[in-house]
Amino acid sequence: MRTRTVGVVGALVTATLLAGCATDVPRVPEITYEQAAKSELVATNYRAADALMAQFGGSPSGVPLIMATVVNIDALDQSSTLGRLISEQVSARFSQRGFSMIEMKFRSAVYMKRGEGELVLTREINDVAKSNKAQAVIVGSYATAANGVYINMKIVQPGSNTVLSAYDYVLPANNEIRSMLGRNTGR
Repeated sequence: MRTRTVGVVGALVTATLLAGCATDVPRVPEITYEQAAKSELVATNYRAADALMAQFGGSPSGVPLIMATVVNIDALDQSSTLGRLISEQVSARFSQRGFSMIEMKFRSAVYMKRGEGELVLTREINDVAKSNKAQAVIVGSYATAANGVYINMKIVQPGSNTVLSAYDYVLPANNEIRSMLGRNTGR
C-alpha cells in the first residue's frame, strides 16, 4: 500500500511540474529564411540612411564619416541591441553608397562602454571627429512607447555642432523589436 501511495504522489508531483513548465515558457514560433528576408527592419533603416544622404547633399569625397551608436534618449550613455543594429545598418548603407566610414570598433581613442557600443556625446564629437579627420558624425537616439520605437537620426558637423541633416521614423513595437530592446534600455 505504501509503495502505491508513493507512486501516486510521485506521478502527481511530476504532472504538476510538467504542467507548470508548459504554461511558464511561451513558445516563439520559428520563422523560415524566406519570412526573415521579408523583415522590414533593414529596409526601413536603409531608407533612413538614404534620407540623411539626400539632405546632407555631400558626395562621397573620401573624407570619412563617423557613425555613433544610436542611444536611448532617456539615458544617453546607454543603448541596446536595437540601437547598435540601427547604427550598423545605417553605416552599412552609407558605405554601400560610396561614403568612407570609419569603423569605430577598432579605434581605441573612443569611449567604449562594455555592452553599449561606440557612444559619442555632444561634448566628445569635436575631439573624436578631429582625431579621425571626419567631415561629420552620424548620431541618433530612440524613445520607446507603447506601440512604437521613435528614432531620430542626424548628421552633425564637428566644430560648430551644426545639424546638416535629420530624419525621424518609427518602428513598430512588435516582438522582434521589443526583444532587441530587452537589455540596456535605461529603464
